[in-house]
Amino acid sequence: MELAFWLAAAVVLYSWLVYPALIALLASVRPAPAVRRDEIEPPVTVLLVVRDEEAHLEEKLRNLVALDYPREKLEVLVVSDGSRDRTESIAAGFAGSGVRLLALAPPRGKASCLNEAVPRARGAILVMTDARQALAEDAVRRLVACLGDPSVGAASGELHIVASPGRGPESVGLYWKYEKLIRRAESRFDSTVGVTGALYAVRKELFVPLDPRAILDDVLVPMEVVFAGYRVVFEPEARAWDRLAESPAHEYRRKVRTLAGNFQLLVLRPALLDPLRNRLFFQLVSHKLTRLAVPWCLVLLLLASAALALASPHAFYRAALGLQVLFYLLAAAGWIGRREGRPSRLTSVPYTLVLLNLAAASALLGIVRGTETAAWKAAP
Repeated sequence: MELAFWLAAAVVLYSWLVYPALIALLASVRPAPAVRRDEIEPPVTVLLVVRDEEAHLEEKLRNLVALDYPREKLEVLVVSDGSRDRTESIAAGFAGSGVRLLALAPPRGKASCLNEAVPRARGAILVMTDARQALAEDAVRRLVACLGDPSVGAASGELHIVASPGRGPESVGLYWKYEKLIRRAESRFDSTVGVTGALYAVRKELFVPLDPRAILDDVLVPMEVVFAGYRVVFEPEARAWDRLAESPAHEYRRKVRTLAGNFQLLVLRPALLDPLRNRLFFQLVSHKLTRLAVPWCLVLLLLASAALALASPHAFYRAALGLQVLFYLLAAAGWIGRREGRPSRLTSVPYTLVLLNLAAASALLGIVRGTETAAWKAAP
């Protein structure tokens, strides 16, 4: 039982504390060559795949057509995946501003839509974004400048999480800041494992058609860039803004889908697990895969702590059990506070960590049951 305790603790600590420190150290000791940014202006296509986004699309398109990039070199291609609301009529209304509409039916999922749209894109650079987030005026220019370096095949922007008016302190935003520190270090060391789906750019020639079942284009697309021998870098000056999820249910649903996509990657692209082919194997396992094991290690750690607290004379295991129980009580209090609109800084971090790990466990069950697919999911 002691072996189980220490193995589970090692996985949890490595995933959340040791790897972030280790990749930061490697980035300092053996950094990759600095990205040589160049103020180039190649033709760019901004790809926006949507389904039933009438609530956000008009504001998003106004944001895109106002970007600081030569109008004659910037194309916005809206791909409507079987939308049933006013999405397509809104997109058509921006035709005079350089917006093209590709209406597809029946709905087929984002990966299939990208496969249909990319051959129709006129730009040499593809910029992927979503309907919800606003982009900084210079965001596309910043990403394209990174691609002026011939060793760079894709560049990720930085997503800033903004609290809604009247909302209290939120650890989801803190978690995202923590995640960005890791991505920044990975980019300095070699390449990031995945990009920000809200804003990233890729050379069109490096886009590999996606398996239609794929959930996460923002991991598969950049990993294909890595397989082609290029870098994927993080550009913090290319900014996008999004609001916190409206409720714990929304937060949970988003994370389940993202983590299910991480599980699915291993099925769709088994070469990711080949260290001879994937030069980011160490980063992939450390950053993505160990986190998928953490929920089960937490359960094992709690059970082992309880057994050892009863059987072992060492007070250490009783203290370990007590700290875990306190952690989960704080997480429960954080959940209640969020539901009642009274979030607290004391409970927000335990709440978020438990939410993420419950989502990881649910994601695995969803993949096994076949309920997590590329199909669009309605918000809870």
